[in-house]
Amino acid sequence: MRQILLLALSLLVAITSWGIAVEPVNSYVVIDHNTGKILTQKNADQKLPVASLTKIATGCVVLDWAKATQTNLGQIIAVPPHAPAMGGANPLNLQNGDQMSLRDGLYASLMSSDNVAAETLAYHVGIDLLRRRGKRGDPMTEFIRELNALAGKLDMNKTKFVNAHGLDHDVRKRPYSTAKDMARLSRYAMDKGDFRFYVSQQSRKVAVSRSGQRRSFGLKNTNSLVGQSRIDGVKTGQTTYSGPCLIVSSTKSNQVTKQADGSSRVQKRRVTAVVLAAQDRFRTGKLLLDWGWREYDGWNRAGRPMNDRNGAL
Repeated sequence: MRQILLLALSLLVAITSWGIAVEPVNSYVVIDHNTGKILTQKNADQKLPVASLTKIATGCVVLDWAKATQTNLGQIIAVPPHAPAMGGANPLNLQNGDQMSLRDGLYASLMSSDNVAAETLAYHVGIDLLRRRGKRGDPMTEFIRELNALAGKLDMNKTKFVNAHGLDHDVRKRPYSTAKDMARLSRYAMDKGDFRFYVSQQSRKVAVSRSGQRRSFGLKNTNSLVGQSRIDGVKTGQTTYSGPCLIVSSTKSNQVTKQADGSSRVQKRRVTAVVLAAQDRFRTGKLLLDWGWREYDGWNRAGRPMNDRNGAL
């Protein structure tokens, strides 16, 4: 089974650049979420575009801001004039002046990967950050500064964010990250109960108001693996330049171990897989999770060493 899984992964994981197949990159990492232990990896430090995986960071910055400022996520925000012209995914067909709640903006960004919703969230938060800091400037620049500050906080030293949505068609300023850095970000994000709830939903209804008329929309999660095999997140991403990307995370029941002194140790169990530029991201992601759980069980039986050949984040 080990050889079959490895062969399948080697055949499935490849990078595409501008639609032209090139030498396979095979960039992925699988970790134990709770300790950061790397269970398996390949080219996990290679800088690559990560497309809408960027929205994980956007969601975290918005949620951290809302918590710090005690802002109700029911607060209404408006789509800024520049946002609809960005291109890419806009499943809600958001237009200049449309209104929605912060909460619905997060659902649209994190579930259906809506670029305009992500830009709207960032613009709104950027304005508030400038006001609270007594500064003048571009709200988007201020928000992007927060994205990169979060990356620095999480030791994502090979990551550069240039926008809130992950589009990478501007050759003058392309964002990048690595599989390891995205795993670090996912650990931070999935430790947040509210973030975890957003990305774990298979579908959700949201509302958008235009010229006083309220419309309801049904959103579907772009991560089709959510709900299977206890997978509860986290995010998809894809551009022509990045190829299909995916981060998936799954849980198992807590493990209870009796200690020598008669006490019990409760061990939470969660494995997260990051795959960049996969030809079939969902099949590859599922294979990586299955492989990761097998590696996890062996690592656990060996006493959970942290300093073996794979190391930890």
